[in-house]
Order: sequence, then structure tokens, then C-alpha cells
Amino acid sequence: MGKPTRITNRLRELRFHSQEMTQAELAAKVGVTRQTIIAIEQGRYSPSLEVAFQIARVFGVPLEEAFQYPAD
Repeated sequence: MGKPTRITNRLRELRFHSQEMTQAELAAKVGVTRQTIIAIEQGRYSPSLEVAFQIARVFGVPLEEAFQYPAD
């Protein structure tokens, strides 16, 4: 099993502030499965760059507001 990603995200918070959007609703808007959104939120999976941009676009925020990569 691979190690967890270092990329963190604010998806749960962003969904909450978007009329409490469900994981299924976000998945449908982005074109991925609900399980993929769950894995991304939990830090078990890093989205492709394309999916990351699509997610940020759904919320109308810059990529770095939705996803963070810590400095070493």
C-alpha cells in the first residue's frame, strides 16, 4: 500500500460553504466517482492536475486555495 499524499485540501470546507454540496454532487460536476472525492478529501489520493483544476473551478477559487503542497 502506498504512503498518503502530502497534498492537503480544503474540499470539505469548500463544499460546506457551497450550500453544503455533497460529495456525490461534486463528483458529478467534476466527472469522477464519489469514492474518488472521498479519497481525495481524506488525503489517500492525489488528483490529477486536470481534476484539481476542475474542482477549484467548481468552487470558483484558485487552485492553491483548494489544494496545498507543504514546503519542505
